[in-house]
Amino acid sequence: MRLFVAVALSEAMKDALIRAQNDLYDRGVRGNFTREENLHLTLAFIGEYPDPEPVLDALAAVSFTPFPLALEGMGCFGDLFWAGLASSAPLLSVVRRLRRSLAEREIPFDRKRFAPHVTLVRKASGKLPGIELPSASMTVESISLLRSDRGRNGMIYTELGTQRAQTAPD
Repeated sequence: MRLFVAVALSEAMKDALIRAQNDLYDRGVRGNFTREENLHLTLAFIGEYPDPEPVLDALAAVSFTPFPLALEGMGCFGDLFWAGLASSAPLLSVVRRLRRSLAEREIPFDRKRFAPHVTLVRKASGKLPGIELPSASMTVESISLLRSDRGRNGMIYTELGTQRAQTAPD
């Protein structure tokens, strides 16, 4: 099965991203727009892996406290247009700990440098127009293991397990 670890986005964050997608479309961008229910922030892409249990164990070993996440800027990787996220030391720390936990269990994952982004359009036509990304933020309170399956109308993501943030003691 095809697996990845991600942050599920709040409704306010998704609303802002959908507004950005609509603005791109209105400016003539065509391509495969990410469906609202599939908007997410990937922390570690594992890819094809036969058993989610060791990945869930790796996820369970990553403790963190809630932290803020905010949209900031837009960019592209070739014909993939994305919305960026503001620099966040807690986010980078969670990603480091997650990747270390996966590596310790010899679970393969994409080791490219982490560049926090949310994919808006794949196979986008033309150049990224200069649009204003709507402001939005949220608090990350969990990270999830997701399975990705190809459906008739695009990708279908299924949550297999979640690691919740630890609340700081009073």
